Amino acid sequence: MDIAEIATSDFIEVDTGERLAKVRSIFERKNPRGIIVTDDGEYAGVIGKRQLVQSHVNDDMKAESMLVSAPNVERTDDVREVARVLVEGGTKIAPVFEAGDLWGIVTTNEILDAVLENLDAIDVEDIYTESVITVEEDTHIGQAINLLREHSISRVPVLNEDGNLSGMTTTHDIVDIVVRDVDKATTGDRAGDIERILDIPVYDVMSSPVSTTTLAESVKTAVERMLENDFNGLVVTPEDNDSEVVGILTKTDVLRALTYTEEEHMDVQITNINLLDTIVREDIRTDIEEVVDKYQDMQVRHSHVRFHEHKEKLRGTPLIQCQIRLRTTEGQIAGSGEGYGAEQAFNVALDKLERNVLELKNVRSDEEYRGQLLRKLAQL
Repeated sequence: MDIAEIATSDFIEVDTGERLAKVRSIFERKNPRGIIVTDDGEYAGVIGKRQLVQSHVNDDMKAESMLVSAPNVERTDDVREVARVLVEGGTKIAPVFEAGDLWGIVTTNEILDAVLENLDAIDVEDIYTESVITVEEDTHIGQAINLLREHSISRVPVLNEDGNLSGMTTTHDIVDIVVRDVDKATTGDRAGDIERILDIPVYDVMSSPVSTTTLAESVKTAVERMLENDFNGLVVTPEDNDSEVVGILTKTDVLRALTYTEEEHMDVQITNINLLDTIVREDIRTDIEEVVDKYQDMQVRHSHVRFHEHKEKLRGTPLIQCQIRLRTTEGQIAGSGEGYGAEQAFNVALDKLERNVLELKNVRSDEEYRGQLLRKLAQL
Protein backbone atom coordinates (compact mmCIF):
# COMPACT_ATOMS: atom_id res chain seq x y z
CA MET A 1 0.00 0.00 0.00
CA ASP A 2 1.41 3.39 -1.02
CA ILE A 3 1.24 6.24 1.46
CA ALA A 4 -0.57 8.26 -1.23
CA GLU A 5 -3.72 6.31 -0.38
CA ILE A 6 -3.81 7.59 3.21
CA ALA A 7 -1.84 10.86 3.31
CA THR A 8 -3.78 14.10 3.51
CA SER A 9 -3.17 17.57 2.11
CA ASP A 10 -5.23 19.07 4.97
CA PHE A 11 -2.74 20.23 7.61
CA ILE A 12 -1.95 23.13 9.94
CA GLU A 13 1.02 25.28 9.02
CA VAL A 14 2.80 28.11 10.84
CA ASP A 15 5.81 30.24 9.93
CA THR A 16 9.12 29.95 11.78
CA GLY A 17 8.58 33.48 13.12
CA GLU A 18 5.23 32.68 14.75
CA ARG A 19 5.06 33.19 18.53
CA LEU A 20 4.81 30.03 20.63
CA ALA A 21 1.77 31.55 22.34
CA LYS A 22 -0.15 31.08 19.09
CA VAL A 23 1.24 27.57 18.62
CA ARG A 24 0.01 26.64 22.10
CA SER A 25 -3.44 28.02 21.32
CA ILE A 26 -3.62 25.96 18.12
CA PHE A 27 -2.94 22.78 20.08
CA GLU A 28 -5.55 23.80 22.64
CA ARG A 29 -8.29 24.62 20.10
CA LYS A 30 -7.68 22.06 17.35
CA ASN A 31 -5.64 19.30 19.08
CA PRO A 32 -3.58 18.35 15.99
CA ARG A 33 -1.01 15.53 16.03
CA GLY A 34 1.59 18.10 15.10
CA ILE A 35 2.10 21.34 13.23
CA ILE A 36 4.15 21.84 10.08
CA VAL A 37 6.59 24.77 10.33
CA THR A 38 7.67 26.57 7.17
CA ASP A 39 10.19 29.30 6.42
CA ASP A 40 8.94 31.61 3.65
CA GLY A 41 6.77 28.76 2.41
CA GLU A 42 9.56 26.15 2.47
CA TYR A 43 9.27 23.17 4.84
CA ALA A 44 11.46 23.63 7.95
CA GLY A 45 10.26 21.06 10.48
CA VAL A 46 7.43 20.08 12.83
CA ILE A 47 6.30 20.91 16.36
CA GLY A 48 4.69 18.17 18.42
CA LYS A 49 2.61 18.46 21.56
CA ARG A 50 5.25 16.74 23.66
CA GLN A 51 7.73 19.52 22.92
CA LEU A 52 5.46 22.06 24.57
CA VAL A 53 5.60 20.24 27.90
CA GLN A 54 8.54 22.33 29.08
CA SER A 55 8.53 24.49 32.17
CA HIS A 56 10.80 27.25 30.83
CA VAL A 57 9.35 27.95 27.40
CA ASN A 58 8.56 31.63 26.90
CA ASP A 59 5.42 32.35 24.90
CA ASP A 60 7.24 35.19 23.12
CA MET A 61 9.80 32.77 21.66
CA LYS A 62 9.46 31.94 17.98
CA ALA A 63 8.32 28.64 16.51
CA GLU A 64 11.75 28.10 14.98
CA SER A 65 13.21 27.68 18.47
CA MET A 66 11.17 24.53 19.08
CA LEU A 67 10.79 22.86 15.70
CA VAL A 68 12.39 19.47 15.12
CA SER A 69 13.14 17.66 11.92
CA ALA A 70 10.80 14.84 10.92
CA PRO A 71 11.48 12.13 8.35
CA ASN A 72 10.41 13.16 4.87
CA VAL A 73 8.34 10.65 2.93
CA GLU A 74 7.23 10.50 -0.69
CA ARG A 75 3.65 9.90 -1.74
CA THR A 76 4.79 6.67 -3.40
CA ASP A 77 6.52 5.22 -0.30
CA ASP A 78 5.28 1.92 1.13
CA VAL A 79 3.21 2.16 4.33
CA ARG A 80 5.52 -0.24 6.22
CA GLU A 81 8.57 1.88 5.43
CA VAL A 82 6.73 5.01 6.52
CA ALA A 83 5.80 3.30 9.79
CA ARG A 84 9.49 2.55 10.30
CA VAL A 85 10.67 6.10 9.71
CA LEU A 86 8.00 7.50 12.03
CA VAL A 87 9.16 5.19 14.83
CA GLU A 88 12.85 5.81 14.19
CA GLY A 89 12.26 9.54 13.96
CA GLY A 90 10.37 9.54 17.26
CA THR A 91 7.46 11.46 15.75
CA LYS A 92 3.76 10.94 15.08
CA ILE A 93 3.67 13.12 11.97
CA ALA A 94 5.72 13.30 8.78
CA PRO A 95 5.64 15.69 5.83
CA VAL A 96 4.72 14.08 2.51
CA PHE A 97 6.45 15.34 -0.62
CA GLU A 98 5.62 15.02 -4.30
CA ALA A 99 8.25 15.91 -6.89
CA GLY A 100 10.19 17.81 -4.21
CA ASP A 101 7.25 19.94 -3.07
CA LEU A 102 5.42 19.67 0.25
CA TRP A 103 2.11 18.00 -0.60
CA GLY A 104 0.67 17.13 2.81
CA ILE A 105 1.18 15.06 5.93
CA VAL A 106 0.68 11.55 7.22
CA THR A 107 0.09 10.66 10.86
CA THR A 108 0.10 7.50 12.92
CA ASN A 109 -3.69 7.56 13.08
CA GLU A 110 -4.09 7.42 9.31
CA ILE A 111 -1.63 4.54 9.04
CA LEU A 112 -3.27 2.51 11.81
CA ASP A 113 -6.74 3.09 10.41
CA ALA A 114 -5.58 1.92 6.98
CA VAL A 115 -4.11 -1.38 8.28
CA LEU A 116 -6.73 -2.00 10.98
CA GLU A 117 -8.20 -5.17 9.45
CA ASN A 118 -4.74 -6.78 9.33
CA LEU A 119 -4.19 -6.26 13.06
CA ASP A 120 -6.67 -8.99 13.97
CA ALA A 121 -3.90 -11.54 13.41
CA ILE A 122 -1.88 -10.52 16.49
CA ASP A 123 -2.66 -10.16 20.18
CA VAL A 124 -1.60 -7.47 22.63
CA GLU A 125 0.77 -9.97 24.28
CA ASP A 126 2.79 -10.15 21.05
CA ILE A 127 3.78 -6.48 20.92
CA TYR A 128 3.09 -4.65 24.21
CA THR A 129 5.77 -2.91 26.28
CA GLU A 130 6.36 -4.75 29.53
CA SER A 131 8.43 -2.16 31.40
CA VAL A 132 6.24 0.76 32.47
CA ILE A 133 7.12 4.08 34.10
CA THR A 134 4.47 4.99 36.70
CA VAL A 135 3.82 7.83 39.16
CA GLU A 136 1.82 8.12 42.36
CA GLU A 137 -1.22 10.31 42.92
CA ASP A 138 0.76 12.88 44.94
CA THR A 139 3.57 13.19 42.36
CA HIS A 140 3.85 16.85 41.29
CA ILE A 141 3.31 17.83 37.67
CA GLY A 142 6.88 19.12 37.54
CA GLN A 143 8.17 15.67 38.50
CA ALA A 144 5.90 14.03 35.93
CA ILE A 145 7.23 16.38 33.23
CA ASN A 146 10.78 15.36 34.07
CA LEU A 147 9.86 11.68 33.72
CA LEU A 148 8.16 12.30 30.39
CA ARG A 149 11.26 14.11 29.12
CA GLU A 150 13.77 11.63 30.54
CA HIS A 151 12.10 8.58 29.05
CA SER A 152 10.72 10.25 25.88
CA ILE A 153 7.21 9.05 26.63
CA SER A 154 3.83 10.76 26.38
CA ARG A 155 1.90 9.10 29.22
CA VAL A 156 2.36 7.61 32.68
CA PRO A 157 -0.12 5.45 34.62
CA VAL A 158 -0.96 6.84 38.07
CA LEU A 159 -1.04 4.46 41.05
CA ASN A 160 -2.80 4.99 44.39
CA GLU A 161 -1.19 4.33 47.76
CA ASP A 162 -2.06 0.62 47.45
CA GLY A 163 -0.19 0.36 44.14
CA ASN A 164 -3.38 -0.04 42.11
CA LEU A 165 -4.15 1.75 38.86
CA SER A 166 -5.88 5.02 39.64
CA GLY A 167 -5.58 7.14 36.49
CA MET A 168 -3.44 8.26 33.57
CA THR A 169 -1.50 11.48 33.06
CA THR A 170 -0.51 12.45 29.53
CA THR A 171 1.26 15.30 27.79
CA HIS A 172 -2.16 16.41 26.57
CA ASP A 173 -3.45 16.74 30.17
CA ILE A 174 -0.42 18.79 31.17
CA VAL A 175 -0.39 21.02 28.09
CA ASP A 176 -4.10 21.64 28.54
CA ILE A 177 -3.78 22.90 32.12
CA VAL A 178 -0.60 24.91 31.40
CA VAL A 179 -2.14 26.65 28.39
CA ARG A 180 -5.46 27.30 30.14
CA ASP A 181 -4.01 28.66 33.38
CA VAL A 182 -1.06 30.61 31.98
CA ASP A 183 -3.19 32.32 29.32
CA LYS A 184 -5.36 33.74 32.10
CA ALA A 185 -2.41 35.44 33.75
CA THR A 186 -0.79 38.74 32.88
CA THR A 187 2.79 38.76 31.66
CA GLY A 188 4.18 39.65 35.08
CA ASP A 189 2.28 36.88 36.84
CA ARG A 190 3.24 34.04 34.52
CA ALA A 191 6.47 32.96 36.23
CA GLY A 192 4.68 32.53 39.55
CA ASP A 193 1.74 30.81 37.89
CA ILE A 194 3.98 28.28 36.18
CA GLU A 195 5.70 27.46 39.50
CA ARG A 196 2.29 26.93 41.09
CA ILE A 197 1.20 24.65 38.25
CA LEU A 198 4.34 22.52 38.57
CA ASP A 199 3.50 21.91 42.24
CA ILE A 200 0.01 20.57 41.49
CA PRO A 201 -0.31 16.80 42.15
CA VAL A 202 -1.01 14.68 39.08
CA TYR A 203 -4.16 13.46 40.82
CA ASP A 204 -5.73 16.84 40.00
CA VAL A 205 -5.10 16.55 36.24
CA MET A 206 -5.11 12.81 35.52
CA SER A 207 -7.79 11.05 33.49
CA SER A 208 -9.87 8.49 35.35
CA PRO A 209 -11.10 5.80 34.94
CA VAL A 210 -8.40 4.44 32.64
CA SER A 211 -9.10 2.54 29.46
CA THR A 212 -7.29 -0.79 29.59
CA THR A 213 -6.62 -3.86 27.48
CA THR A 214 -5.53 -7.41 28.26
CA LEU A 215 -2.75 -9.62 26.94
CA ALA A 216 -5.23 -11.86 25.13
CA GLU A 217 -7.14 -9.06 23.35
CA SER A 218 -6.52 -8.66 19.62
CA VAL A 219 -4.47 -5.65 18.59
CA LYS A 220 -7.24 -4.70 16.18
CA THR A 221 -9.75 -4.35 19.04
CA ALA A 222 -7.27 -2.38 21.15
CA VAL A 223 -6.41 -0.01 18.29
CA GLU A 224 -10.08 0.53 17.51
CA ARG A 225 -10.55 1.69 21.09
CA MET A 226 -7.58 4.05 20.79
CA LEU A 227 -8.82 5.58 17.56
CA GLU A 228 -12.43 5.94 18.76
CA ASN A 229 -11.39 7.70 21.97
CA ASP A 230 -8.30 9.53 20.67
CA PHE A 231 -6.02 7.59 23.03
CA ASN A 232 -2.35 7.11 22.20
CA GLY A 233 -2.02 4.14 24.53
CA LEU A 234 -3.81 1.66 26.77
CA VAL A 235 -2.69 0.18 30.07
CA VAL A 236 -2.32 -3.60 29.92
CA THR A 237 -3.83 -5.48 32.88
CA PRO A 238 -4.48 -9.15 33.74
CA GLU A 239 -7.77 -10.68 32.63
CA ASP A 240 -9.05 -10.91 36.21
CA ASN A 241 -7.65 -7.69 37.70
CA ASP A 242 -8.06 -4.36 35.90
CA SER A 243 -6.22 -2.45 38.65
CA GLU A 244 -2.85 -4.18 38.24
CA VAL A 245 -0.44 -2.72 35.68
CA VAL A 246 1.53 -5.34 33.72
CA GLY A 247 2.46 -3.22 30.72
CA ILE A 248 1.33 -0.64 28.22
CA LEU A 249 0.33 -0.76 24.56
CA THR A 250 0.92 2.38 22.51
CA LYS A 251 0.36 3.34 18.91
CA THR A 252 4.14 3.32 18.53
CA ASP A 253 4.22 -0.35 19.60
CA VAL A 254 1.71 -1.12 16.85
CA LEU A 255 3.65 0.87 14.23
CA ARG A 256 6.79 -0.98 15.27
CA ALA A 257 5.02 -4.31 14.74
CA LEU A 258 4.17 -3.28 11.18
CA THR A 259 7.89 -3.11 10.42
CA TYR A 260 8.75 -6.62 11.67
CA THR A 261 10.53 -8.63 8.98
CA GLU A 262 11.45 -12.25 8.29
CA GLU A 263 14.98 -11.37 7.26
CA GLU A 264 17.89 -13.76 7.77
CA HIS A 265 19.48 -11.37 10.25
CA MET A 266 17.85 -9.83 13.28
CA ASP A 267 15.79 -6.75 12.49
CA VAL A 268 16.92 -3.79 14.60
CA GLN A 269 14.77 -0.70 14.88
CA ILE A 270 16.38 2.52 16.11
CA THR A 271 14.48 5.46 17.53
CA ASN A 272 16.16 8.87 17.08
CA ILE A 273 18.56 7.39 14.54
CA ASN A 274 19.83 10.92 13.80
CA LEU A 275 21.81 10.79 17.08
CA LEU A 276 24.15 8.08 15.75
CA ASP A 277 27.67 9.46 15.44
CA THR A 278 30.56 6.99 15.31
CA ILE A 279 28.35 3.89 15.21
CA VAL A 280 26.06 2.59 12.46
CA ARG A 281 23.03 0.30 12.34
CA GLU A 282 25.08 -2.71 11.19
CA ASP A 283 27.43 -2.38 14.19
CA ILE A 284 24.46 -2.24 16.54
CA ARG A 285 22.84 -5.32 14.98
CA THR A 286 26.08 -7.34 15.06
CA ASP A 287 26.84 -6.48 18.70
CA ILE A 288 23.33 -7.42 19.85
CA GLU A 289 23.48 -10.71 17.93
CA GLU A 290 26.76 -11.57 19.67
CA VAL A 291 25.15 -11.04 23.06
CA VAL A 292 22.05 -13.07 22.15
CA ASP A 293 24.21 -15.96 20.87
CA LYS A 294 25.39 -16.51 24.43
CA TYR A 295 21.94 -17.96 25.12
CA GLN A 296 21.42 -20.12 22.06
CA ASP A 297 18.03 -21.51 23.14
CA MET A 298 16.62 -18.00 22.86
CA GLN A 299 15.45 -16.47 19.58
CA VAL A 300 14.90 -12.75 19.15
CA ARG A 301 11.65 -11.79 17.48
CA HIS A 302 12.42 -8.08 17.40
CA SER A 303 14.96 -5.63 18.80
CA HIS A 304 14.46 -1.94 19.51
CA VAL A 305 17.20 0.55 20.39
CA ARG A 306 16.22 4.04 21.51
CA PHE A 307 18.59 6.98 21.90
CA HIS A 308 17.71 10.14 23.82
CA GLU A 309 19.86 13.27 24.00
CA HIS A 310 20.30 15.21 27.26
CA LYS A 311 21.35 18.86 27.41
CA GLU A 312 24.59 18.08 29.28
CA LYS A 313 27.73 18.01 27.12
CA LEU A 314 31.40 17.11 27.54
CA ARG A 315 33.73 18.96 25.19
CA GLY A 316 30.84 19.41 22.78
CA THR A 317 29.65 15.78 22.88
CA PRO A 318 26.12 15.39 24.28
CA LEU A 319 25.18 13.00 27.05
CA ILE A 320 23.10 10.26 25.46
CA GLN A 321 20.79 7.73 27.07
CA CYS A 322 20.42 4.39 25.28
CA GLN A 323 17.78 1.74 25.90
CA ILE A 324 17.87 -1.69 24.25
CA ARG A 325 14.78 -3.87 24.34
CA LEU A 326 14.55 -7.37 22.94
CA ARG A 327 11.33 -9.30 22.38
CA THR A 328 12.39 -12.95 22.53
CA THR A 329 11.04 -16.48 22.89
CA GLU A 330 12.02 -16.19 26.57
CA GLY A 331 10.16 -12.92 27.17
CA GLN A 332 11.28 -9.28 27.06
CA ILE A 333 14.87 -8.44 28.00
CA ALA A 334 16.27 -4.93 28.28
CA GLY A 335 19.40 -2.96 29.09
CA SER A 336 19.99 0.76 29.44
CA GLY A 337 22.88 3.12 30.00
CA GLU A 338 24.26 6.61 29.45
CA GLY A 339 27.42 7.94 27.89
CA TYR A 340 28.84 10.87 25.97
CA GLY A 341 27.97 10.11 22.39
CA ALA A 342 25.73 7.38 21.01
CA GLU A 343 28.46 4.74 20.76
CA GLN A 344 29.50 5.02 24.41
CA ALA A 345 25.86 5.02 25.57
CA PHE A 346 25.10 1.97 23.43
CA ASN A 347 28.09 0.05 24.82
CA VAL A 348 27.02 0.73 28.41
CA ALA A 349 23.46 -0.41 27.61
CA LEU A 350 24.82 -3.47 25.78
CA ASP A 351 26.85 -4.51 28.87
CA LYS A 352 23.69 -4.31 30.98
CA LEU A 353 21.76 -6.27 28.37
CA GLU A 354 24.42 -8.99 28.36
CA ARG A 355 24.24 -9.33 32.16
CA ASN A 356 20.46 -9.64 31.95
CA VAL A 357 20.68 -12.25 29.18
CA LEU A 358 23.19 -14.35 31.14
CA GLU A 359 21.14 -13.98 34.33
CA LEU A 360 18.06 -15.24 32.51
CA LYS A 361 20.08 -18.14 31.07
CA ASN A 362 21.28 -19.14 34.55
CA VAL A 363 17.74 -18.91 35.96
CA ARG A 364 16.42 -21.16 33.19
CA SER A 365 19.29 -23.63 33.79
CA ASP A 366 18.52 -23.72 37.52
CA GLU A 367 14.84 -24.34 36.77
CA GLU A 368 15.70 -27.20 34.40
CA TYR A 369 18.03 -28.73 37.00
CA ARG A 370 15.37 -28.54 39.71
CA GLY A 371 12.86 -30.13 37.36
CA GLN A 372 15.23 -33.00 36.58
CA LEU A 373 15.92 -33.48 40.29
CA LEU A 374 12.22 -33.58 41.17
CA ARG A 375 11.55 -36.14 38.44
CA LYS A 376 14.33 -38.36 39.81
CA LEU A 377 13.03 -38.01 43.37
CA ALA A 378 9.55 -38.98 42.20
CA GLN A 379 10.95 -42.28 40.91
CA LEU A 380 12.41 -43.26 44.30
